[in-house]
Amino acid sequence: MAKATAVPVDVGAGVETGALSPPDALPQLDARRRGDNTAAVSDAFFMLAGMPQAGLGAKTLTVGVDEAGRGPLAGPVVAAAVVLCSPCVAGLADSKQLTPAERARLEPRIRRRCAFGIGVVEVEDIDRINIFQATMWAMTMAVHRLVEALGCEPDAILVDGNLTPHGRHADWRWPARAIVGGDASERCISAASILAKEHRDRLMRDYHRTHPHYGWERNMGYGTPEHLGALREHGPSPYHRKSFAPVAQLQLI
Repeated sequence: MAKATAVPVDVGAGVETGALSPPDALPQLDARRRGDNTAAVSDAFFMLAGMPQAGLGAKTLTVGVDEAGRGPLAGPVVAAAVVLCSPCVAGLADSKQLTPAERARLEPRIRRRCAFGIGVVEVEDIDRINIFQATMWAMTMAVHRLVEALGCEPDAILVDGNLTPHGRHADWRWPARAIVGGDASERCISAASILAKEHRDRLMRDYHRTHPHYGWERNMGYGTPEHLGALREHGPSPYHRKSFAPVAQLQLI
């Protein structure tokens, strides 16, 4: 693979090799940790990587990375990595600033015209390594899948927020630059935020089918009054993050 172009590097915190990686380190992840528990659903929107057959038409391969689902009490954390096509998909913006209808309109266009990778870390691993490390892992998975789809190394990687997985996850191997508010200022990160949000919301709606009393099709696992009330009445499900205080406190009662 071609060598990545140097960009301002987040040197990160020192991490021992393999310290955050489970035995089935990337890219040999078991089906559950890949998020393939949804593979039985015949839906192209559950695909975890893609590259348009016609190519991207872009001269520079700049990757945007963002996550969805750090704060909820239930469900996975999801990250997406995107390289935009040229000409770019119109209407990109921070997923939080878009309506559900706008996100639903943009997601298939991004998936069809751009290169992307998605990483999913489930609740068992969130509880095992904590949500921050799980987020770093999801981002690492997303970029690994994107690079495999591209067939070459990217020129630059831009990550939303103030930290990147560089030096924080043993399998992250690329220079990267953190950008606070990047999901609003960098279109490639905006596209990643849309894919991450839509993919996670789809998973939560799928989980809602077997656990309807928590209202996940509406709250997406966040600690709304409806969700907290159902949690007190029914107790935690297998999809709840038992390391999160509102869930952990219920287990002590």
